[in-house]
Amino acid sequence: MNAPTPPPGRPARPAGSAATTPGTSPTAQAGPAAAGRGRAVPLAAVTADPTTVLPGLWREHGPLAPVELEPGVPAWLVMGYRELLTITKDEERFSRDARNWRAYQDGSVPADSPLGPMMFPRDNVIGFDGGEHRRLRRPLQDAIASIDHRRLRHTVERLCTDLIAGFAVQGHADLVADYAAAIPALSIGELIGLDPEQARELLAAMHLLFSSGPRAQEGNARFEAVLGALFGSRLTHRRDDLTSFLIDHPDLHTDSEVVQTIVVLVSAGKHTSISWISQTLRMLLSDPRFAGQVRGGQLPIDNALDEVLAVLPPMINMPARYALADTKLSGRVIARGDALILGLGGAARDPRVHDDLWWTNDNRANLAWSAGPHACPARDPARTIARTAIATAQHLLPDMELACPPGAITALPSPWTAIPTRLPVTFTAAPTPVAPAPPGRHARL
Repeated sequence: MNAPTPPPGRPARPAGSAATTPGTSPTAQAGPAAAGRGRAVPLAAVTADPTTVLPGLWREHGPLAPVELEPGVPAWLVMGYRELLTITKDEERFSRDARNWRAYQDGSVPADSPLGPMMFPRDNVIGFDGGEHRRLRRPLQDAIASIDHRRLRHTVERLCTDLIAGFAVQGHADLVADYAAAIPALSIGELIGLDPEQARELLAAMHLLFSSGPRAQEGNARFEAVLGALFGSRLTHRRDDLTSFLIDHPDLHTDSEVVQTIVVLVSAGKHTSISWISQTLRMLLSDPRFAGQVRGGQLPIDNALDEVLAVLPPMINMPARYALADTKLSGRVIARGDALILGLGGAARDPRVHDDLWWTNDNRANLAWSAGPHACPARDPARTIARTAIATAQHLLPDMELACPPGAITALPSPWTAIPTRLPVTFTAAPTPVAPAPPGRHARL
């Protein structure tokens, strides 16, 4: 299995990539490090307070803002709707392959950087463009298409009911730690063939990985160890799970390609689903437009899910595209090798495309799933998991209320996602174990 960190000595540059270092390209001085007024905003500050920071970046910089991925590592945050469509669809100018990142090529980002697990090259579908990308994407699409959504919904209902049974007698819970964080881990874990203990170990590893903090490399090592062990067990004992499906797929030619496809399947679904579920629960509990409908099974679940996709998408920022040549984008000079971060949350604030309440007018033109050849193929199972989790919580905890001021809810540290640190609620304690929702009794699915 290929680790994302580079071997000693950087790999040879891909064909056509720039042999440049910061400051040597004719346009490098006009890049993100030099474009801002004063110090560029740290990318983690965007996810920490997107509703404040993103409008401010739009006012100061327009659709492209200079940011820092970590101290001394500049990038562009692309927030314009049209600009995002350009960089995600134009493979002639913008690559997904991080080997084209100048800071990676020249060693500006050290091999042990916390950015590594999210941004260094991996030999999987995310790390390639063109025909190789299409070959590696087919197994992922086929695996997702093979999911039985009725079976998935029943699995998620069972898992959610078990989780709620564990805290219902207390009359209080943290809907992030006790509920939303576990649902995708356990659901996707069952799909790929993990037992619950292994799924929770994977979740703990992913919390570290997505933090892009000091323990990110440790999290990545634990993450790949769990998936590597699963792969090894399925090589000799196939089961009815997606890991076995991928092992037998004709478009995956090596063991490493199988494992890395599982990596993509898991990493793309877990943290994003945690964010989607927890942010939707937060909105339903704190927003006056929804709070009055929490009781009585009248939750407009899909409306709430779609609004979160629109204004606070599961990934506020997504890595990355890399300029293959000196170019211009929205009047900005982009140097070959510059990193461009997909500001999916910023696109919702694009004043050229949206008014303040655009998502309330049946407008579904969000970029939460990205766009172009690398767009997320798992939106349908992700919605099944998120919708079922919200509906089950509403059915089993109909009088739950937020137990802290909405303004006191902060996000876990990450440059990429805005998962609430905690979501404390109170409700009437259940004197007996809760029962699953009977058929036909779910809130409006």
